[in-house]
Amino acid sequence: MSGELPLHINVREPRWDQSTFQGRAKHFFMVTDPRNLLLSGETLEDARRVVENYRSGTVSPGLTEDQLWRAKYIYDSAFHPDTGEKMILIGRMSAQVPMNMTITGCMLTFYRTTPAVLFWQWVNQSFNAIVNYTNRSGDAPITVGQLGTAYVSATTGAVVTALGLKSLTKHLPSIIGRYVPFAAVAAANCINIPLMRQRELKFGIPVTDEAGNRLGESRAAAQQAIAQVVVSRIGMAAPAMAIPPVIMNALEKRAFLKRYPWLNAPLQVGLVGFCLVFATPLCCALFPQKSSMRVSRLEPEVQALIREKNPHMETVYFNKGL
Repeated sequence: MSGELPLHINVREPRWDQSTFQGRAKHFFMVTDPRNLLLSGETLEDARRVVENYRSGTVSPGLTEDQLWRAKYIYDSAFHPDTGEKMILIGRMSAQVPMNMTITGCMLTFYRTTPAVLFWQWVNQSFNAIVNYTNRSGDAPITVGQLGTAYVSATTGAVVTALGLKSLTKHLPSIIGRYVPFAAVAAANCINIPLMRQRELKFGIPVTDEAGNRLGESRAAAQQAIAQVVVSRIGMAAPAMAIPPVIMNALEKRAFLKRYPWLNAPLQVGLVGFCLVFATPLCCALFPQKSSMRVSRLEPEVQALIREKNPHMETVYFNKGL
């Protein structure tokens, strides 16, 4: 049929060039769009059907290219790229802005008392554990014991860091104390993500050729993937936890907030949300989702396996996770 959409569009890859930061940023602005959380289960299944049918060579009647890409991004926002499973709602990247906006805003607002620090660091690490598990790389299962170890270790690390720094900043200017939650979050990310993905570090993640054909599992690729995710997550938190404290510190000295102190929390949450709308997709875009590594940097046994089948292959690819 002359009006039928051609089958050469590669919907396994993002719409925009992922070798450039701009292309990756456009991609992640779509993936992290909070409006995707409002989509019904029926809409998600329709998008899955359109994408899977197209991949198998069947074009839905009247389907346009824009509709196909829209379905692809709806599909990507809710289904894991490696397993194809529907992800937990609050673990999806589209939940990052509303969830982090609320949690981070409250961490920055209620940082003065020990019970508040304990509670909001616990809430934050519980959320991070769900996100890290939901967006792990590969299709390897993780046990309840491993989940528990990662969760407890990250929460303990965040709380110890927060309380330790809080005690050190008692006699320093109040603006310094406002940055304690950020230091705790950064420390916890360095603990939580590697622990939540410890199975990948132990057994490796799938590496493929450029066409997506699986070549083996690599621990070296897992190390690179997890390091990139840690950097992205810390970068994601930095603007939302560094800029609002400066603004709020200035506002609290003015008569308006002294007169209406109840506005403190809503203002803080709103400022954090504004920062996260931009920081979340831009920091996700720091590294390509389909990351690459030279074959020479893989473990010797993985190199040998690849060289046996593909003697001239120089680069392998893998999903770094989010």
